[in-house]
Amino acid sequence: MTQLRLAIVGAGPAGIYAADILLKAERKFNVAIDLFEQLPAPYGLVRYGVAPDHPRIKGIINALRDVLDRGDIRVFGNVRFGEDITLDDLKRHYHAVIFSTGAVRDTTLDLPGIDAEGSYGAADFVSWFDGHPDVPREWPLEAESVAVLGNGNVALDVARMLAKHADDLLPTEIPANVYDGLKASKVTDVHVFGRRGPAQVKFTPLELRELGELHDVDTVVYDEDFDYDQASLDAIASNKQVMVIDRVLQSWRQRPGANGVGGEASRRLHLHFYAKPVEIVADDEGRVSAFRYERTRPDGQGGVVGTGEIREIAIQAMYRAIGYFGSPLPGVPFDERHGVIPNHEGQILRAGSNDVVPGAYTTGWIKRGPVGLIGHTKSDAMETVRHLINDQGSWWQPEDPSEAAIPALLAERGVRYTDLDGWHNLDQHELALGEAEGRVRIKVVERDEMVRVSRAE
Repeated sequence: MTQLRLAIVGAGPAGIYAADILLKAERKFNVAIDLFEQLPAPYGLVRYGVAPDHPRIKGIINALRDVLDRGDIRVFGNVRFGEDITLDDLKRHYHAVIFSTGAVRDTTLDLPGIDAEGSYGAADFVSWFDGHPDVPREWPLEAESVAVLGNGNVALDVARMLAKHADDLLPTEIPANVYDGLKASKVTDVHVFGRRGPAQVKFTPLELRELGELHDVDTVVYDEDFDYDQASLDAIASNKQVMVIDRVLQSWRQRPGANGVGGEASRRLHLHFYAKPVEIVADDEGRVSAFRYERTRPDGQGGVVGTGEIREIAIQAMYRAIGYFGSPLPGVPFDERHGVIPNHEGQILRAGSNDVVPGAYTTGWIKRGPVGLIGHTKSDAMETVRHLINDQGSWWQPEDPSEAAIPALLAERGVRYTDLDGWHNLDQHELALGEAEGRVRIKVVERDEMVRVSRAE
């Protein structure tokens, strides 16, 4: 029976699901899987890309933990692909590789003023409030009025974290430096802008409802945004999710604070629809001072057209939450336009051609772009794994596929890698930090400290 030694680069949901699916597949061969992760801790975007006040994420982490804790997948954390281990190394020691490195950069936006001081990408802010070890410990939060550009779940996460009072985040695993930063925030108004109408938003009902439940925050909507065209009415009538979103927004129209009048909270979170970005206005010192946009209107087919009416709102910071973008990997083909590894159903293709690269596969957001939820990630991995199994004749022929090869290689290069036992050490340490403060968990942020705790040094 053939044995497959497989490397998976990226220990987020995509990589872990791919490993789990392959191990559960029909046993045409023995499978040994090594999972490589550049961070000292696993779980990827579930740990470092979702707001800490989403308790349902714990359920996803528990499912991923169950897969790793079976003990049939080796984990090598704090290992950077292209630096600590290379594609040539993988070819010497494995039959194939799956890249599942995700998409963690912000999509660029060609807009005048986008580079002004105080203009940020949402991905960077999310990494900060999630305690990512590779971003600065402090975040500038001097702005009183802030704009968030986008109508997806990330935009709502960013808006909610900006508007929410820091003390209301204490039950979460928010790191100490993030709590201190948000506690000192001067924000009073957060404005979320989308270029289309309420019936065309990309966020989900659960995320929307959470906005209306914030302590001492008025959620503000404007009557002018609810003059629906027939396409919007049809969407509300035919799509349950759109119907629920409309129901929530309509209920907010009846609250004190609607249209910006009568609210009593110390902070306000405004939802503005039919707003096409025109310019981020900077002052004489190059700092964000206003957001200029064109008022749009429905085109009768679910889209919008411009009205020519230009509006401007004073702000001191802008966050763009218009999507994530993948990053290239050394020696691996990359589609610069779409931010993905070019592939056919997970089989990596040579740059600019339809020729399959033998032994090389991809799954998750680096395969298909930053769309879809966890369920899509599972089906995505199944498609990739199916091809990997069927391609048995074109796998690499490794020189040394022994289990001892990789630990020896990393040790020789002085890589302070972490393993599954190390993650358990860090996990227990973070839980203990939280217990001492009457909280569930407090994340360790510094990479060196994460590694030290993991390796019990």
